[in-house]
Amino acid sequence: MNKSNLTDPETPIQKTESSCMKDLVEYIVKALVDNPNNVEVTEVSTTSTSVIEVKVDQSDAGKVIGREGRIANAIRTLVKSAGGRDNRKINVEIITQ
Repeated sequence: MNKSNLTDPETPIQKTESSCMKDLVEYIVKALVDNPNNVEVTEVSTTSTSVIEVKVDQSDAGKVIGREGRIANAIRTLVKSAGGRDNRKINVEIITQ
């Protein structure tokens, strides 16, 4: 990498770990639902924890949660394991509209 790119204001800023997790959750959920345009993913962060809130239509809630919560638990496991590398707790909450 050229050192001049590091000080260039046009150089994109790297995403934080938690914002990458937010993007990952959004990608997974949009792939599962019938109405991907109605999916909203927001993140609320503190110093040591982050909560990723996923809002979906009532009709798509079952697809995101899965039988006995298996899909939701799989998403949570993925996010928690990746967040564990950074010593951050990341929780995923699914909210129906």
